Amino acid sequence: MDSQDSSSDQTKSKEKEEISDFMDKLNIKAGSSSTSFRKKPVIIIVVGMAGSGKTTFLNRLVYHTHVSNIRGYVINLDPAVLTLPFGANIDIRDTVRYKEVMKQFNLGPNGGILTSLNLFATKFDEVISVIENRADQLDYVLVDTPGQIEIFTWSASGAIITEAFASTFPTVVAYVVDTPRSASPVTFMSNMLYACSILYKTRLPLVLAFNKTDVAQHQFALEWMEDFEAFQAAVSSDNSYSSTLSQSLSLVLDEFYKNLRSVGVSAVSGAGMADFFKAVEASAEEYMETYKADLDKRKSEKQRLEEERRKESMDKLRNDMEKSGGQNVVLSTGLKNKEERGKAAMDEEDEEEEEEDNDDYEIFSGDDEDEDEDEEVVRFGL
Repeated sequence: MDSQDSSSDQTKSKEKEEISDFMDKLNIKAGSSSTSFRKKPVIIIVVGMAGSGKTTFLNRLVYHTHVSNIRGYVINLDPAVLTLPFGANIDIRDTVRYKEVMKQFNLGPNGGILTSLNLFATKFDEVISVIENRADQLDYVLVDTPGQIEIFTWSASGAIITEAFASTFPTVVAYVVDTPRSASPVTFMSNMLYACSILYKTRLPLVLAFNKTDVAQHQFALEWMEDFEAFQAAVSSDNSYSSTLSQSLSLVLDEFYKNLRSVGVSAVSGAGMADFFKAVEASAEEYMETYKADLDKRKSEKQRLEEERRKESMDKLRNDMEKSGGQNVVLSTGLKNKEERGKAAMDEEDEEEEEEDNDDYEIFSGDDEDEDEDEEVVRFGL
């Protein structure tokens, strides 16, 4: 008996060792596939309202990089643009046909742009790989976005593209403001609210670029951002609901203005380009000091949750293998029970149909008996 017990113990210990070896082979180290972070190039994502001059402003940035011997790389993410004033190194139009997407999925203009961006985002890891291969030869990557700002800033594809950039390179968002239109306090406040939402949505450094300074100077905007009373005086002349709302919101955004970099630029004349790149460099340093730490914290938290989930799955698999003892286990998929339930339901339906037929037969036979009785009464009367 003792020899049998010892042999059985040895067999169990051997099975446990085999299971442990098997689990170790399945074990995948977390973070083995993560990409290394690079300090160069700096990604500049240009966003702004429709008509604010994003594409023209990006064209001026490209021209400035060529003149200043700055090594730049251009990416176009607008699938609906017909012509570009600059040459794009990576163009979404080379991969996705915007009009074909509209025809195939029966979509309108905005739906076609959004779907095209979603399709391009599925292969965006290849774009990151191309930039990584050229990282030592580049200083900046200039990214042009669709004209409809909400398609990029509030879509899943826009978030995927932004996070893919931010997790690999220092990333800065440049929000282009139409300066002449922002001369109205209400329009200015709507622009600032959208800029604030982008800042907290992307969690990236934001640079305000007041465009078209060749038409209207941006000093009034800087004064409204620095002096709360000056904005209140400008908006107090209007007694509408929107102006009253703007007065209330100006109190909320007062803290937002303090940590915001803003420059005046002109996409036509090229004024303010040097100041813009200085603001971008300062934002890139801020990214390395503040934003990257927050990004690393979120990534580590995500990896921790993934590790816990993987460990729980492995423990469950280990317990199942120890219980089975290496034998074949029949997995219950629920299909057999589903078939049995289907057969039972069919049998019940057949029984109900038979009962209904019997009831109809009884009703029919009862009518015949009544007719026979009537005939007998008639005969008796005769």
